[in-house]
Amino acid sequence: METLSNLADGFVIALTLQNLFLALLGCFLGTVIGALPGLGPSNGVAILIPLAFTLGLPATPALILLTSVYYGAMYGGRISSILLNIPGDEPAMMTTLDGYPMAQQGRAGEALALSGVASFVGAFFATWGLVFLAPQLVKVALLFGPAEYFALFSLAFATLGGIASRNQAKAAMAAALGLGIAMIGVDGQTGVPRFAFGNVHFYDGIDFLVAIVGLFAVSEVFVFLEHRGEARGAGQEDKMKLGRVTPSLATLAGTGWTMARSTVLGFLSGVLPGAGASLGSFISYSVEKRLVDREGTFGTGDPRGVAAPEAGNNAAAGGALVPMLALGVPGSGTTAVLLAMLLALNITPGPLLFQSNPDVVWGLVAALFIGNLMLLLLNIPMVSLFVRVLLVPPKYLMPIVAMISFVGIYGISGSTFDLLVMIVFGVIGWVLRKLEVPLVPIILGVLLGNEMESNLRRALTISDGDWSILVGSPLAIILWALAITGFVLPMLFGRFFRMRMRHERAGEEGADPD
Repeated sequence: METLSNLADGFVIALTLQNLFLALLGCFLGTVIGALPGLGPSNGVAILIPLAFTLGLPATPALILLTSVYYGAMYGGRISSILLNIPGDEPAMMTTLDGYPMAQQGRAGEALALSGVASFVGAFFATWGLVFLAPQLVKVALLFGPAEYFALFSLAFATLGGIASRNQAKAAMAAALGLGIAMIGVDGQTGVPRFAFGNVHFYDGIDFLVAIVGLFAVSEVFVFLEHRGEARGAGQEDKMKLGRVTPSLATLAGTGWTMARSTVLGFLSGVLPGAGASLGSFISYSVEKRLVDREGTFGTGDPRGVAAPEAGNNAAAGGALVPMLALGVPGSGTTAVLLAMLLALNITPGPLLFQSNPDVVWGLVAALFIGNLMLLLLNIPMVSLFVRVLLVPPKYLMPIVAMISFVGIYGISGSTFDLLVMIVFGVIGWVLRKLEVPLVPIILGVLLGNEMESNLRRALTISDGDWSILVGSPLAIILWALAITGFVLPMLFGRFFRMRMRHERAGEEGADPD
């Protein structure tokens, strides 16, 4: 009952005109960003963080705006997947398998509407999971000491490469680079500058917002410049015949159990640190295909093949918020960016967040419910408008991204040096993307590096230098076991997972008459 009472208080906070407008704006912008191939939720949230600071938004409205962008981008990723066979981001890859064949059959509008309903179902019930699971996880987290927190952060680094990562070695290298960046600045214990190279600007360390906006937003501008402004989806206008824009009642009834099963699988994938929406989407599609595809219709335009990955990846998006809010450990790349936003607002996620800032937590959760309903109401009648977004040349979009990045960061720090650092991170992000090195572990290292170091030092101080304290409790041993398992399993099964994804796509494309 206490949980429901807190949620009611959250609705009081969320149902103000300002917060409703920000939720609507975030849903709209997120859907537009998600529809553009290559951007995705992480980039979308990173691009708009400077906007939230430029507008001078307090903590709760800022988070409502950015989480609405997050959910909107998850919705929007399906548009280019279904219409152009170009996934907006990795979780949307599985949607192309049946969504694109439906579009070729003249059922693009039905596929888009069905994916919108499935996304709503997945996100709605995942938010209820967040409501009830996060407070319980907080009770467990209160058992954590410095050694357990160090093991927990190690678990996050070990697993955030994820089973979909192409190369665990590259993910480990990226995490090490992030930790190295976090070490820049004056040592909090000894007062000695580290890696500052005599430059006083580095004494305060690298601002993680500068690093995030540079790695995600500015690197996207460099990618655009590298490809000389090639228009995404050029020449695809003939494939954008929508047809009917509402799914039939028979289609909804036939996909109901698919949505239910995929929501559960997706939510569990999201709660696991590092698994995220990609795994949720793949597992949901694969399990559903094994359970119900007796006639071999998956991959040829089966509505259940659209509903499963969409419910799965949106449920995973909600599940990833659970470890971020309750433990301060992001469950996905986008929640790592949201974690940076919280830290920039001097709000520390973790067990005490529910006690010290209940208005932020429950206002955010209530806004997720409102945002999901807004997305459902926006997406079905405005499908044709969002489709037009795919035809906007990037040469008009990228200057806007650059302007928001530079104006926002300068508005936060007032330092031209930070703008130069942001450009350097943009170049680094562009190079790493060309080398297929994941950016999320770098962000995680920058965000959690100092906390990880301080907890290690605190634990060793308590034990008088005895390193065995790191495995001195059953909880710490469990976390280390999970970290080792989470790092080793992708090496064993990651290749199989990626081969299955490629096989599914190749099978669908082999049947493509075009």
